[in-house]
Amino acid sequence: MSDLTKLTISEAREKLRSKDISSVELTDAYLGAIDAANQTFNAYVAVTHDKARDMAKASDYKLANGEGGALEGIPLGIKDLFGTEGVHTQACSHVLDGFKPRYESTVTANLWADGAVMLGKLNMDEFAMGSSNETSYYGAVVNPWRAGGSNRQLVPGGSSGGSAAAVSSWLCAGATATDTGGSIRQPAAFTGTVGIKPTYGRVSRWGVVAFASSLDQAGPITRDVRDAAIMLKSMASVDPKDTTSVDLPVPDYEAAIGRPIKGMKVGIPKEYRVDGMPEEIEVLWQKGIAWLKDAGAEIVDISLPHTKYALPAYYIVAPAEASSNLARYDGVRYGLRVPGKDITDMYEQTRAAGFGREVKRRIMIGTYVLSAGYYDAYYLQAQKVRTLIKKDFEDVFAAGVDVILTPATPSAAFGIADQDMASDPVKMYLNDIFTVTVNMAGLPGIAVPAGLDAHGLPLGLQLIGRPFDEETLFQTAHVIEQAAGRFEPEKWW
Repeated sequence: MSDLTKLTISEAREKLRSKDISSVELTDAYLGAIDAANQTFNAYVAVTHDKARDMAKASDYKLANGEGGALEGIPLGIKDLFGTEGVHTQACSHVLDGFKPRYESTVTANLWADGAVMLGKLNMDEFAMGSSNETSYYGAVVNPWRAGGSNRQLVPGGSSGGSAAAVSSWLCAGATATDTGGSIRQPAAFTGTVGIKPTYGRVSRWGVVAFASSLDQAGPITRDVRDAAIMLKSMASVDPKDTTSVDLPVPDYEAAIGRPIKGMKVGIPKEYRVDGMPEEIEVLWQKGIAWLKDAGAEIVDISLPHTKYALPAYYIVAPAEASSNLARYDGVRYGLRVPGKDITDMYEQTRAAGFGREVKRRIMIGTYVLSAGYYDAYYLQAQKVRTLIKKDFEDVFAAGVDVILTPATPSAAFGIADQDMASDPVKMYLNDIFTVTVNMAGLPGIAVPAGLDAHGLPLGLQLIGRPFDEETLFQTAHVIEQAAGRFEPEKWW
């Protein structure tokens, strides 16, 4: 039954519990789909056939005995940033060649404890640095969506492009992803999927390869809002191994779906109307406003005055933290080692050969802004701007706004090897213009599919919530999802 891969997590959960299907059947359907289509999409960098079938058999045994966790028997894809014991974990970088950790990340351990099945590791931008999934050592990921009447290959967004493409093309039921400046929400918007970046501290970062430690946060990419709620419930936890994880009970996010939003205050920030924004993004935003108004929400205009400084501040803070985090990749204990005439030469040769262009660019920016004489001028200033951005949101929420509605991206997916983007890194960085403020302020944000552009490509809207109020995001995103309908690519592969 090839339709098995079309089931959402919640649909598959019901069929597994009622014994209509087995986890082995479901897992085999996904493995068959991956074997047939992964060459086209390059979404997986490692497929764990045997492990998946063993996990599925164990799930079927539990389900047969009336046991099983919240995700029992559900096949998932795991972004290559998450440590998976004994399985390829390389952040899609040459510098981590052959690395298979002896530990399991807290997030994946939580998922396995709830019965999920691992299909394999998903492609991503190297060390999560990129907005198009073109910086991976394993090559670009292809978006399953195509513009009407065109065969041009499009990017799935980044850095979680493999996760978004795999979910959108039915190569996994859901996927883990990470978001440092928009790396869950932008790929979700580009592929017609749902992606949530939770509040900083809601999900443990332990065992996840670090990019920028004060910004990184893991979350799910799924086919609909309910699935995102189900997955986040399993992923989230307090963790003594991550001192930034917050000791707050994890709510039943799924219970928030379907609750009315009558009387809720939805803020519309004027600063998100940026110069040169395509007309269709504005039209989509107005549609979203109308849907929420029709559902009984009160729409209020708000101001987030420091938004214009978010992108430049982000591209100081994130590379600075990356330059510090990536200093550990030196060819000594694990990964790639390129011999040199002495130890310093070995470090230099290994790092020169091991890191890709974009990663080198960010390490150099980060090292520069942290260097003597520039630290105060750049890094400290950026941290002060970050505090102002956070305060903008605090003021708006203190004034009674429950949730903020914005576009998710400034455009639909663009072409792979797009010359405009390839020749101008800043233009690529502008893809994160609507998303980085959320990371800078540590807030939760969700991208939900809301329509198609003139070429039939998906576009998303973003909802931003109060700290640890993911429930309101799911509740409101579900209203948009119900009004907009579900989107899936036309199968060409």
